Amino acid sequence: MSTSETSGKTMVGTVVSDKMQKTIVVVIERTVKHPKYGKIMRRKTKLHAHDEHEISKIGNTVRIKESRPISKLKNWVLVEVLS
Repeated sequence: MSTSETSGKTMVGTVVSDKMQKTIVVVIERTVKHPKYGKIMRRKTKLHAHDEHEISKIGNTVRIKESRPISKLKNWVLVEVLS
């Protein structure tokens, strides 16, 4: 199998915590339309990601990729820091 077949999902979000060792918390923000009233609402998802070299800081925009489970909460790996 090549890596392109098993690459998994990628997401872009903002780092909100880097206090853990080799772990960051990334907030993914999306917009959804309310099913009944039609109002556009913002929904947030917090994901724990593995940051092996601890290069990202709070406020950075990062790209993360889905991976095998690394711990109880970590199923994502840092790919790159965008800003």
